[in-house]
Amino acid sequence: MQIQVGQRMPAGVLKTMSAEGPKDVRTEELFKGKTVVLFSVPGAFTPTCDAKHLPGFVQLADPLRAKGVDLVACMAVNDVFVMNAWGKASGVADKVMMLADGNGEYAKALGLELDGRAFGMGLRGQRFALVVKDGVVQHANVEAPGQFKVSAAEHVLSQL
Repeated sequence: MQIQVGQRMPAGVLKTMSAEGPKDVRTEELFKGKTVVLFSVPGAFTPTCDAKHLPGFVQLADPLRAKGVDLVACMAVNDVFVMNAWGKASGVADKVMMLADGNGEYAKALGLELDGRAFGMGLRGQRFALVVKDGVVQHANVEAPGQFKVSAAEHVLSQL
């Protein structure tokens, strides 16, 4: 079942790249005591994700923080090395935390998996943006197939 407003985020482990190499990020720690915008894309370097979705959150990271967001994080069903390379190529610096859901387990736990096998992409995560406060979903913006509206950084900013 798809995660809903008012529900607690499920426990899980994602990965990010640190100076020492790949590092586990436990979702309990990621969300605890913070307001987090977690947005997901079907894949790193894919057209809409690379040209619009990630750049929008990089550009609006400061205004989001000014509205009380402690952390902006991008998740995709890609490995940590791809997510790190995409973050570097996109100039995210410290504006967006790049999170790898390598096997799609967290997307599945959220009920937001996407079957992209018809396009040669395997199982992925849907395009969405969640606003999470201390582990509880405040806004759940899940895109309809092929759309890019409600998960855009501009829309999320308008909700805060």
